[in-house]
Amino acid sequence: MTDTLHLLHLPFDLEELGRWAGRRGLMSKGSFDEGFALHKLLAESFGPGVLQPFRLMPAPGGKSGTLYAYTASPADALRELAEAVAAPEHLDVVDLGRLRTKPMPQDWPQDRRLGFDIRIRPVRRSDREGDRNRTVERDAFLHEALSLPKGGMEEGGRTREAVYGEWLAAQLSRHGGARLVAPPRLASFRRQRSIRSDGHRGPEGPDAVMRGDLVITAASAFNKLLARGIGRHRAYGYGMILLRPPNGGAVTK
Repeated sequence: MTDTLHLLHLPFDLEELGRWAGRRGLMSKGSFDEGFALHKLLAESFGPGVLQPFRLMPAPGGKSGTLYAYTASPADALRELAEAVAAPEHLDVVDLGRLRTKPMPQDWPQDRRLGFDIRIRPVRRSDREGDRNRTVERDAFLHEALSLPKGGMEEGGRTREAVYGEWLAAQLSRHGGARLVAPPRLASFRRQRSIRSDGHRGPEGPDAVMRGDLVITAASAFNKLLARGIGRHRAYGYGMILLRPPNGGAVTK
């Protein structure tokens, strides 16, 4: 294992993943949380947190998909570990022969502009009835709406895209390494019921994909940001920063 960050690519048969999750009792009342199933499968095959953050990109039709993840381990080391420790039924789902990685750059130029694509769960936590031992996790958009008088969001022109964009900018400011060039675009949104703790239904919340451009402000901090991811629920498929060409392909630096 080295300090170099690697980007992993692993094709997945989503129907096989669903059958594996069903046999393991990871579904609840017919609900299937792919992020939770992958969290369990990857942890048992490669070790907890070894492939994290990750992002599953389903193909059209939903029968197959591609898993991307950041990891400190290269492909050969990951295959060797999984061949040694993964259960046979896990290898029915994880095709180690198609696993590959590439090392990520480490010496990013200052002010380098890049595009990004990120799946996030933009939530804020607050105390329930003033009790710090009882916190509630709430959609950042709903959180702001409840803090304003009725109609305040409409009067202030506050959109879901604007609220999530500011949430993302605050996360980058908090962790350092990059800043947004402009407010990002909300590419997709849905509400998602999560499953946690082996088949028990978890909180329902926002599931959003945002795209835009960022500027690297410090190479070391940016590498840590890629490895860490952004926001909560990073262990379940949220928060991975996938890099893209900037602004439709125009390289500015």
